Amino acid sequence: MSKTYKRKQTKSKVYRVPENNELLTFLLTIPGYSRNNIKSLLSRKQVLVNDVPISQFNFNVYKGDEIKITPYMNKRMTANKGSKLKVLYEDDEIIVIDKPSGLLTIASDKEKEHTAYRLVNEHVQASDKNARIFIVHRLDQDTSGVLMFAKSHELANAFQQDWNNLVAKRGYYAIIKGCPEEEKGIIKSYMYKSKTNEMYSGHKTKTGKFAETHYKVIKKGETYSLVDINILTGRKNQIRVHLKDIGYPIVGDRKYDGVKSPIQRLCLHAYELQVKHPIMNKTLNFKVKIPKDFAEFFK
Repeated sequence: MSKTYKRKQTKSKVYRVPENNELLTFLLTIPGYSRNNIKSLLSRKQVLVNDVPISQFNFNVYKGDEIKITPYMNKRMTANKGSKLKVLYEDDEIIVIDKPSGLLTIASDKEKEHTAYRLVNEHVQASDKNARIFIVHRLDQDTSGVLMFAKSHELANAFQQDWNNLVAKRGYYAIIKGCPEEEKGIIKSYMYKSKTNEMYSGHKTKTGKFAETHYKVIKKGETYSLVDINILTGRKNQIRVHLKDIGYPIVGDRKYDGVKSPIQRLCLHAYELQVKHPIMNKTLNFKVKIPKDFAEFFK
């Protein structure tokens, strides 16, 4: 008599949370998993919420969260062990970091573990296993600077629903080659995404998203200039596209025609975020210094 063997799971299974719930309660709705099986998966850190391993059965999950069940034990208790997280501010509601260049805000198809989202999650869970953080806004992978997360689903939603009106200032430093004839100006356009996922400016249409960027040259050298930028809208790659539009792409911006960077990074830094708290109605202001390696351009 031949034996029948149960085929082992070889790929991760991904599910979307349909409504707010506790993690265990949601997992019990998935066919084929018993309570004991689920507890074993949780203890072995084989359950990930938005790519972060979770072991707490009463962990709160929210509508839209991605739950992944992996076929292997997650031996890394801290995926980013040794990574330095520079926390600028933290309280019971928000946490603000100085994100380094090269670190994704959230996971992509190519990179799941080394992200600011996961690092900050691990930071808050070090003192409270049931704590979690939520995306409020994003910075491009190669852009450094001020990045804020909310500690509750409700606050994150409040920020996201009225983000452009709540933000009083988004200040950036950028280094460009040369110097514009007009050392102070405003760039306006409607932005679109190409088939290759690059953003570009175009004429006004029903699908175009309006973007407005203010710039001012604050330091000039023989070859490079330092530009202070304030964006009134938060479109993807907005600053990078707009500086390219006026003929002065950011140094190190390979995607938008920038010259090679002597410091091996995109020379764009988010130095200030000023935003109104949507519930407390108080103004929050966070600033960081200009990166030290930017000074290399003006020696």
